[in-house]
Amino acid sequence: MAQAKKAPAYNLKVVLQLTGIKPDTLRAWERRYGLPLPQRTPGGHRLYSQHDIEMIKWLMQRQDEGMRINRAIDLWRDIESGGIDPLDETNPIGSAEQSVDQPVISGTSLQEIRDSWVEACLTYDEAKAERILSQSFALYPVELVCVEVLQRGIVEIGERWYRGEVTVQQEHFASGLVLRRLEALIAASPVPTRSEKILVGCPAQEEHVMAALMTTLFLRRHGWDVIYLGANVPLVDLEKAISFTQVRLVVLIASQLHTAANLLEAAIALKAEGIHLAFAGSIFSRQVGLSKSIPGYYLGDRLDRVVQEVEVVLKFPGSSERIEAPNYGYLAAKNRIEERQSMIKAEIWDELRSKGIHEHSLQIANEALIKDILAALALNNLDSIKLEIEWVANILAHQNLSQHLLSDYLMVVANAINRHAGQEAKVVSDWLLAAASNLDRR
Repeated sequence: MAQAKKAPAYNLKVVLQLTGIKPDTLRAWERRYGLPLPQRTPGGHRLYSQHDIEMIKWLMQRQDEGMRINRAIDLWRDIESGGIDPLDETNPIGSAEQSVDQPVISGTSLQEIRDSWVEACLTYDEAKAERILSQSFALYPVELVCVEVLQRGIVEIGERWYRGEVTVQQEHFASGLVLRRLEALIAASPVPTRSEKILVGCPAQEEHVMAALMTTLFLRRHGWDVIYLGANVPLVDLEKAISFTQVRLVVLIASQLHTAANLLEAAIALKAEGIHLAFAGSIFSRQVGLSKSIPGYYLGDRLDRVVQEVEVVLKFPGSSERIEAPNYGYLAAKNRIEERQSMIKAEIWDELRSKGIHEHSLQIANEALIKDILAALALNNLDSIKLEIEWVANILAHQNLSQHLLSDYLMVVANAINRHAGQEAKVVSDWLLAAASNLDRR
């Protein structure tokens, strides 16, 4: 079928006669899914194009093949997001039957689909990976595919990188495919049907956006007017966005310890302005109990529950927004280390460069550990550094490097902090020396 013309020309009565669809059904599709999206005359009457008519026929045909309307609309949008017209007869995935029957996935269970997709990503086969996703979206709801195939697939690839089985480039390739697909699905999501506006983004310095994109997609698909702010949103920019949009709720997602600390700063500022905050992210899954440090509503560690959790937040705002009393000893240590961190880093550099550690690796380690120390002090939870250190220790083990390298590094950092930050930061230097001692005893 050739590309249909999109000029509005037909009233509702003509459309009903040409398609056989019931008027209540067509209005329900427009209201719930935003498809089709007719134009209006000055008097408010709907006007449809030939393209709209063919779209309605296409969707009805998918229903005749046994597909539910929500899946049919998801398939339409998924095909469009790949830059293909679903009405084009040359389109190899122009129908549900063709899409599902292509010999790409060895099985149709979610695990089999995920395994096939991961394998395609690891072999850099972009076309195959995209076809697998198109098939999976035809078989299952969007939310289920996002969680069970995309999210869990990326987690699996990350774990294999952690074990030294996958390169950084393979992980980046897979992540790039996920981000492009999520952005396309968001662009194709229906028009809002709810009055509430929600801001979704990542706190300052947070660059991992997959969870934030999925949250945006799921909320939009359930009718909310969601404004996606993206990665690395400084507090001043967040406050400007709130001022412009007059939102009721802000959702921030963090995956690292230092960005969780930035999230805390944003949460305190938003609470002072009477703005409600909900938050989530993998750091709060790894660090059980860390969420209690944030004055806001923790959405939990399940993306498939985010819609229900947001419903609760909007019905009962402020129910979890308590602030813990600050630890003034930790705050003093944080301020002192921030003041002297350039000298601390310089000493660490001088001490370890002579031991043959790669300079680039040393620079990354310095930045990461100092950030984690400052974040742990801001979050009132010094032990939160422990899991981040253990993660590095396991990476060294998988790469057949001695864990003594890490314990030596922690001792050097402890001594540098003790020398330059003094008594005010002794709680940190003592903690690092104890952690180094524990590593040596393993």
